[in-house]
Amino acid sequence: MTLSHDLTPPYAERVRVRDGVLKLFGLCVLAGVLVAGLMFPVAGSLGVVSNRASDAVNNISAELMSQDPPLVTTVTDRAGTPIAYLFDQNRTPAAPDEIADTMKAAIIAIEDRRFYDHRGVDWAGTVRAALTNQMSGEIAQGGSTLTQQYVKNYQVHVVAAGDPVKQAKAIEQTPARKLREIRIALQLERRLGKEQLLARYLNVVPFGNQAYGVAAAARTYFNTTPDQLTIAQAALLAGMVNSPSALNPENNPAEALGRRNLVIDAMLAQHRITPEAAEEARTSPLGLARPLRGIPNGCIGAGPSDGFFCQYVIDYLGRSGFTEDQLKRGGYTIRTTLDHKATAAAKAAAERHVPKKTKGIANVMSVVEPGKEKHRVRALVANRDFGLDGTKGETAYALPSGIAKFGAGSVYKVFTAAAALERGMGIQTVIPSPPNYTSRVYKNGTAPYTVGNAEGVTPGPRTLQKALATSPNTAFVALQERVGLSETVDMAARLGMRQTLLAADKAGDPVPEGGTVQTQGEWMKQANIGAFTLGFAPTSPLELSNVAATIISGGTWCPPTPIEQILDRHGNPVSITEDSCEQAVDEALANALAVGMSMDDKPGGTAAAAASGAGWTRPMLGKTGTTEAHQSASFLGATPQFAGAVLTFSDGTSPQGICDSTPPTLCGANGGNIYGGKVPARTWYDAMNGVHEGLPVVPLPPTTKRYETGGSEAQVPNVVGHTAQRATEILQKAGYRVQEKSVNSQRRQGTVTSQTPRGFALPGELVTIAISTGYVPPPSVVTPPPLPTPGRGEPGRSGEPGFPEQPGQPGQPGEQWLPGLPGLPGGRQGEPGLPG
Repeated sequence: MTLSHDLTPPYAERVRVRDGVLKLFGLCVLAGVLVAGLMFPVAGSLGVVSNRASDAVNNISAELMSQDPPLVTTVTDRAGTPIAYLFDQNRTPAAPDEIADTMKAAIIAIEDRRFYDHRGVDWAGTVRAALTNQMSGEIAQGGSTLTQQYVKNYQVHVVAAGDPVKQAKAIEQTPARKLREIRIALQLERRLGKEQLLARYLNVVPFGNQAYGVAAAARTYFNTTPDQLTIAQAALLAGMVNSPSALNPENNPAEALGRRNLVIDAMLAQHRITPEAAEEARTSPLGLARPLRGIPNGCIGAGPSDGFFCQYVIDYLGRSGFTEDQLKRGGYTIRTTLDHKATAAAKAAAERHVPKKTKGIANVMSVVEPGKEKHRVRALVANRDFGLDGTKGETAYALPSGIAKFGAGSVYKVFTAAAALERGMGIQTVIPSPPNYTSRVYKNGTAPYTVGNAEGVTPGPRTLQKALATSPNTAFVALQERVGLSETVDMAARLGMRQTLLAADKAGDPVPEGGTVQTQGEWMKQANIGAFTLGFAPTSPLELSNVAATIISGGTWCPPTPIEQILDRHGNPVSITEDSCEQAVDEALANALAVGMSMDDKPGGTAAAAASGAGWTRPMLGKTGTTEAHQSASFLGATPQFAGAVLTFSDGTSPQGICDSTPPTLCGANGGNIYGGKVPARTWYDAMNGVHEGLPVVPLPPTTKRYETGGSEAQVPNVVGHTAQRATEILQKAGYRVQEKSVNSQRRQGTVTSQTPRGFALPGELVTIAISTGYVPPPSVVTPPPLPTPGRGEPGRSGEPGFPEQPGQPGQPGEQWLPGLPGLPGGRQGEPGLPG
């Protein structure tokens, strides 16, 4: 004990001396390492290791020179007004001359007072920091210049952005990291001027509240630009870079104020501002914007109307090769085709006819501007607001541009009509429309497929144009049989239903690339779905609009594009991959189809009441549609200036039928009385009145005889009077199948006395010819029944009161013979199972 006690003072002193020597030795080692780091690469004996280290540093330096920092991508409307911002880091670059001298003075005063004197490394500060830290037993840190800080911040927020592992490595407190930082700083100083380096630093560093760079910080905290920053504002921002979270003026105003005044004092001490200016700045309040003006990130920030359009922009660019990361980091300016006049009119109409908080009913509309070089999307809206709060009537689903799970109904009859025109029909061709029709081609599972007409649709033959206006189901199912299901599905895709039919399955979900899942179009064909023409399957409201745009553009299909122009961060145009426009159908066919669809708003048309109620007078094409359970309905329409579609559907978790009340309501799984001519048509006319306000009235295009009355190749040759053999040869040569039947006639035996059909029939259809037997049997004597007793009300004989006139036999007076269907001869009007 005594020995230990006697030795304690000199032992402690020796320990202190030893530690001091070790620290001094450590400093010498550190100095040697610094010198070595500055001098590599070296030749000869130091060999490959040093060269590799030098290569690594050079590569990092080059990366700093070439890799751009993440910038905000700005999405604008057609006029260039911003509607949304996309970013990982809220950063907008500012050039050196766009940053106020006050900001430059403030950051230099507090972070690097000898910035203009050193060449990247403040050796005095570095050695002093190294000495202090070595004596304290900690790894060297501190003493960094703005150039060195720029290197570190760039490593963290640009090179390693989004990668926590790389970010941690970029700020690790090791001599190696410090040496790398010093070496790169020296290289940058040789390549860049001081003003450029200072601007780069101020454009990279974070300022809290998601603001990166001085431009974003100026806007966020003071709602100003970096060239307008006052001394007090610049000092506050300069003080924050030391610790953006702890010195956040929103959350820690006292700490932020104290740090700001510290910066002001430093500016005064370094003679960067006058005493009077310092006093004025020191006594001023923080002066923050209320609320802080940080820009919203993503399409939610686009607002209740424009959010749907913003989402379509992202989806469209994704299909054009832009990744989400590119959009959020690239600093693009994307000028879209969004028209705020059209959007406002469509949004107001959608909500007027189905209020946004209506439970379980969505009312969506898309508007496309036709053209032969581009189809610009002008509006994408819904009665719902774009957002995340369902209790406020908000949704983030892409309702107007995505594929809805509900169908468009009889709007799909347009595709059957177009396929028929291409096969040879004209819009004035008469087609049968019986009250009910049982298909001989399509099945309902294992049962026959039978279809009837909607309430109020009277049976009877009518022109194709009249059929499009009155929409008999039986007529179009029979017509689809004649032209072919495959041809009808293909026509729908050609006219515009491309994502719907070629890229989605029968449920409306995207089909993965390389997968085995059938597209909706493939499924329709393989399963032989006769109801395709009745539009029961999932569909895209935007693509419906583009169908109308294709028709009114003379048959020219273009992708419905939301993009007007894209500029990169430097203002250079950026080209994108878009599908090229194509002539989907013959221009004369499209023009005739437009005229064929021009009667829907006229008396007798399914949308006449809605058009009249809206005071609509412009020439247009239109088509209504309703699904069987009244869970959805639609309207498609276009003028030569604008095309649009409205889809009203049950969007709740338990779909129900929709009742046409005020406002519309759900009325049970099997209820409903909504039709395309009701809410959808009313919405369309209401919106389009506003969209067309101030525009001249433009007529529909002219038609040609070929598509008015049918092509000559679809006119059945008249073979009455020919021999049966000659008649068969003529008809088969014209592309028809022939069926013979014998009839008693005074004409020469073997002569054709009549044929069905006459006039128009599609090539490949069956023509029935009646062949004379050359014999007319004598009349037989029939004893007439006694006359009824007057007053008993019994029916009389044919032709007498109470009996309808009976049709005659084929070729005889009273005949009402109709065209046959494939594999079936024509029948007399009213016969069971035949068109009547």
